[in-house]
Amino acid sequence: MAKQKKQRFEGVVYSTANDFEYQEADSNIEEETLAPSKQKLKVLLDRKSRKGKIVTIVQGFVGREEDLNDLAKKLKQKCGVGGAAKDGEILIQGDFKIKISEMLITDGYQVKLVGG
Repeated sequence: MAKQKKQRFEGVVYSTANDFEYQEADSNIEEETLAPSKQKLKVLLDRKSRKGKIVTIVQGFVGREEDLNDLAKKLKQKCGVGGAAKDGEILIQGDFKIKISEMLITDGYQVKLVGG
């Protein structure tokens, strides 16, 4: 998913005022990380555009990027494999759908298994 570049002056077309100064909205506002009991995570397997290799994906994390990276690091260590955390998703190399869902449930997350 490619991120779209935002317009600099969003919503302003033209101003005739000589003393007009555009005030930009704060784009650096970080969203607060929800408590694990309020997180609704989906765990699924995917092999599309990965040359047939299976990847376990955890979707639906709401919170700061640092907390997402910490959770991804913990899951990768417990499974003993590599992976990545980007765009609000955690990618774990291999088929660890059941193991990851059990780990997340014991940590207090609400987990839904997606797919067969």
